[in-house]
Amino acid sequence: MAVDKTKQVRFIVLLLTVSLIHFKAEAQKMGALRIGSIPYELFWENPPEKYFIRGNQLVIVAGHKTDMFRDPNVTYNTDNAPKLLFKADDNFVLTASIEHTFANKWDGGAIVIRQDSLNWIKFCFEKDYTGARRVVSVVTKNISDDCNSVEIKANKVFYKVAKADNVITLYYSVNGMKWFLIRHLQFDTHKGFQVGFLAQSPTGNRCEVRFSNITYRIKKIKDPYTGE
Repeated sequence: MAVDKTKQVRFIVLLLTVSLIHFKAEAQKMGALRIGSIPYELFWENPPEKYFIRGNQLVIVAGHKTDMFRDPNVTYNTDNAPKLLFKADDNFVLTASIEHTFANKWDGGAIVIRQDSLNWIKFCFEKDYTGARRVVSVVTKNISDDCNSVEIKANKVFYKVAKADNVITLYYSVNGMKWFLIRHLQFDTHKGFQVGFLAQSPTGNRCEVRFSNITYRIKKIKDPYTGE
């Protein structure tokens, strides 16, 4: 009898384990995703080929011809890049390092602020048309305003995005400690908005982007030049 009871207990434990794994998988499919430092659930807009989350680290694999851009020439408008988003606070500071291999032209990883398909900000670390690793900011209000900034010599950079009411400030750093202001602008978010992470491969077959050192603070910065 003792042997039978032991088998029953083991079977119940196995059943519970399988059920828990299944529950977690279903929760992820339904969008109930968590990153350690972000106090809100995240959800996919345009699913990736693959993804991985552990603690404050996220990996997104974008597939063939994925992008988020509305060309000023109105010849190329697309919004099919995978984005992992969450509903953020009115005032916040979000930081992350972004790293990828820069295999194809315009491969990139980005932090995004999105109101809708016509109004958004993409702060991207991408391979530009010369082959350089470039800090790029795209502000879209129906049409994209595409701004190429500093060239980075490594495959990794640190980004910071600060929102203070309707003012957005973008920063980059090579070490996550000394920050440089890239862009300071107004962006209307009264209709609601989401914030998150994007990977893209507009001309390639895939791009794997690693976001690490992710931090999120509910904070309204006072000085846009220091980000504090």
